Amino acid sequence: MAKLPQSCIIFDLDGTLTDSAEGVIRSAQHMQERMGIAKWAEADLRFMVGPPLIKTFTEDFHMNQEEAKRALEFFRERYATVGLFENKVYDGIPEMLAVLQKKGKRLAVATSKKEETALRILKHYGLDKFFQVIGGDHREIGRDTKAKVIEYVLNTMGVEKEDAVMVGDRRFDVEGAHSVGIPCIAVAYGYGDSAEFEACGADHIAATPKTVAELF
Repeated sequence: MAKLPQSCIIFDLDGTLTDSAEGVIRSAQHMQERMGIAKWAEADLRFMVGPPLIKTFTEDFHMNQEEAKRALEFFRERYATVGLFENKVYDGIPEMLAVLQKKGKRLAVATSKKEETALRILKHYGLDKFFQVIGGDHREIGRDTKAKVIEYVLNTMGVEKEDAVMVGDRRFDVEGAHSVGIPCIAVAYGYGDSAEFEACGADHIAATPKTVAELF
């Protein structure tokens, strides 16, 4: 199979580089307690890992905008102090990033997570050294969708769209990449599944971090 030609590879964070389910779920339960609503079981909250939180609160929890903003504050109340480190790097991630660097690829992160939090996580696990740019949610200046984060990363790196590819584990990564005009590799070891990838039109599917590196 021909190797992918792009020199810039942009990674999602949750479900792609790290398994953050524990911290996200426990922080969601903390939010529910603070909001005075029934606390859901862990299995019923796994869908929250990956998608933008405001979108989840308005669409899945059926909150209005004011309630969603308050829910986000309560979620971050726990996540920013404890939840972000209830996390683990997927096996093979450091090795994959090192291989891609040796191949001359420029690496970046584009996440729906708050940018400051993403940087803290990547530094904590020693992954920040691999990335030229770490972009995340910064809604105070209007960067509040996956597509806008990807655009920010591309512009900051000075990369043309035809020379970039996204790597993520959910349809939000695929849809965000496609809306910007770049392809997306979906990883099967994260929180998405083959039905989701097929429905959203993922350009490639990689079973493991090693498989991602082998595509280039």
